[in-house]
Amino acid sequence: MAENTMSDNSKSRYDILQNDKGDILMIIQQRYGGVENPLFIYDGSQYALLYRSHESSVYFDDIAEGARIPLKSVSEMQVVEINADDVVREYKTPIRIVKDVKALMEN
Repeated sequence: MAENTMSDNSKSRYDILQNDKGDILMIIQQRYGGVENPLFIYDGSQYALLYRSHESSVYFDDIAEGARIPLKSVSEMQVVEINADDVVREYKTPIRIVKDVKALMEN
């Protein structure tokens, strides 16, 4: 996968990469608990929510500008969870575009 980092590593807890084909890969720190029916919920702004399972979600409030259009242009992405430099798990997740992630979380 050709790497185009679309997040600012000094501020981020994740990396979003895109290859030449447009496929998206998100690398995050390991989360505990299993993954059931994951879903990445995104509104095109700096906010997103990675739903991993009924018990586990990850909220992002700093999606880099360079990642916003690519995230809106694909229907799924690969997520890799790491611990130190070791891959703990990998999974694909659909991307659902919504009007407002923050409003969704308030309901």
